[in-house]
Amino acid sequence: QVWSLGELNKISEEGVKFSSPYDGKKIFMTPEDSIMIQENLGSDIVMAFDECTDYPSTYDEAKQSMELSMRWAKRCKDAHKSKSALFGIVQGGMHEDLRAAHAKTLAAMPLDGVAIGGLSVGEGQEIMLRMVEAAVPELPVDKPRYLMGVGHPSDIVEAALRGVDMFDCVLPSRAGRHGQVYTSGGRVNLRNARFARDERRLDPDWPEPGPTAGLSRAYLRHLVRCEELLGKRLCTWHNLWFYQQIMQRLREAIAAQDAAAIEDVRRIAACASRPPGEATLS
Repeated sequence: QVWSLGELNKISEEGVKFSSPYDGKKIFMTPEDSIMIQENLGSDIVMAFDECTDYPSTYDEAKQSMELSMRWAKRCKDAHKSKSALFGIVQGGMHEDLRAAHAKTLAAMPLDGVAIGGLSVGEGQEIMLRMVEAAVPELPVDKPRYLMGVGHPSDIVEAALRGVDMFDCVLPSRAGRHGQVYTSGGRVNLRNARFARDERRLDPDWPEPGPTAGLSRAYLRHLVRCEELLGKRLCTWHNLWFYQQIMQRLREAIAAQDAAAIEDVRRIAACASRPPGEATLS
């Protein structure tokens, strides 16, 4: 989050100095402070303090950033005293060898899980997946692997098939708040006039009706256009449900080692990830 402040932060070996975007107050945070704050919050999973490498960055910049995160991870481990799970975070920019080296170092530490960070920052899916492929083979098979800040259904499915277990992303809720919903036919903008008198359910091609069952596209559009809070809630609820359905299908297909079912989930996820202008929803 400090990385997103851009010029408002200054990073040193000791920690990060930044200005609050709310009142301009100067704040200095060390890796130890970060662990203490998370433990005081009662976090089930505590994340090591790391530097999210800028994108784009040179090889040397990414290497220096990765090495700083590596040193901070050791300080975080020493500061971690609670029963919460402590995860390290793999950095290394868009360089496979740096990603692999950092993942290997974190794998050797007594951590409870390892995250892959610094992705979904504008690099595109192909590069993101290359970085995942570089890091995952170096990570322990008996500890959770967490890809931070990702993503669209297709991003999640492709990363899961490469060995990632956990994800987080604002997209389902952010899209929902703006009247955009994920469907098996693509991402749909309910503000569009073509839905004004559409009495069909949101995603007729999906076998399960979902949380908006019984509500028409026209009604949902009306709520969205009127800026009614219920519209934002229903769209967000639908998106979260849709993501869960995708993941449930993927888990079942992987457990059954059903190649055809896996490909079907990939197809649905890729279609659902299309931007609103390319949606095929009839």
